Amino acid sequence: MDLVQTDVATDRWVLRGLDRLIEALVGRFDEVIGPVVLDGVVRLQPIESADDLPIGIADEQAPATYRLRRDASALRFSYGLGPDSLKSLVHPPRSPVWTMRRRDGSLVVDAAHHPTHERAVIGARACDIDGLRVLERTQTGGDHADPAFRANRNGLFVVAVDCTHPAPTCFCANTGTGPSARDGHDIAMTELETRDGAVYVLRAGSERGRALIDELQLERASSELIRRAAREPGVAARGQPRSLPANAPLIAKLAEHPQWDDVAERCLACGNCTAVCPTCFCTDMEDVVSLDGDGATRVRVWDTCFSMEFSRVGPAPIRGSVTERYRQWLSHKLGTWHDQFGESGCVGCGRCITWCPVGIDLTAEIAALAAPAEAAR
Repeated sequence: MDLVQTDVATDRWVLRGLDRLIEALVGRFDEVIGPVVLDGVVRLQPIESADDLPIGIADEQAPATYRLRRDASALRFSYGLGPDSLKSLVHPPRSPVWTMRRRDGSLVVDAAHHPTHERAVIGARACDIDGLRVLERTQTGGDHADPAFRANRNGLFVVAVDCTHPAPTCFCANTGTGPSARDGHDIAMTELETRDGAVYVLRAGSERGRALIDELQLERASSELIRRAAREPGVAARGQPRSLPANAPLIAKLAEHPQWDDVAERCLACGNCTAVCPTCFCTDMEDVVSLDGDGATRVRVWDTCFSMEFSRVGPAPIRGSVTERYRQWLSHKLGTWHDQFGESGCVGCGRCITWCPVGIDLTAEIAALAAPAEAAR
């Protein structure tokens, strides 16, 4: 992505309503993805116009709690994160690997073809964009890059929105991944409510983002709107109640801590936390054989390290207890991820807290684990 240099004081534009922007995206891309209220939840779904986006929707989130409610605002993004992250767009739950068929008495294997799918997403939050960057390192950073991920990522045009209404489960300000989008986007915008309705202060993050802004022929934002747009994410950051201790990576060295057994007593090992996490990437392979027996397809599917079968080697799993599996997940996410990728695997989105059916709070567990580690240093 070719980034452009923007001037904080002048390179801001104002957009009144999202109709023109979404019309332009629909005209340019094969598909446009945005937040949609579906079955009482904000999900990422294909959209065709601004009318598909929520309006006047707020949410209530807490451990094991998620519900939407209506308010009187004209805002389109006045809620926290739903369960979908950008992971589902670039690393989908099911992805073909190869097909095998009988041809002329032989078995022929054809690798799956992964053409670049030109797709735009609007409403991406800063923590999810950072999660996309972290996930990209796991999928393309080694000698064997995943061609499906690369094709999906290369075709993705990201319109970010600064998070001005984070959920109480969020802690992106603590992890340094939000609430304001800093990089990794093509266009970023801050939604503001005025007497005349919602307006959007835009900034370009790439050359193609700047080209789209130029195409829309937008007016420059006023100094007052620029000041408001700069202030709102800071207010949101100061309102986040959760955080991780600075010594969180040390939990990888605390394999015998009794807190692991304590949390395992509550954990259902359901894998909800890994499914909604924007950086978890564990997969399994599933073979589907045709009814006539002449062909088969291998499909990569999401898996979770909470599954008993995930760690099966030979006759038995190497992590047979919930204690061992929870410890593996959290120690890797916040500890040994640093050894592999030079950073944490957590971007502070808080989804694992909201969508855990028993309300396990990652930040509380880390605090309990890391406190004696701090004392021992």
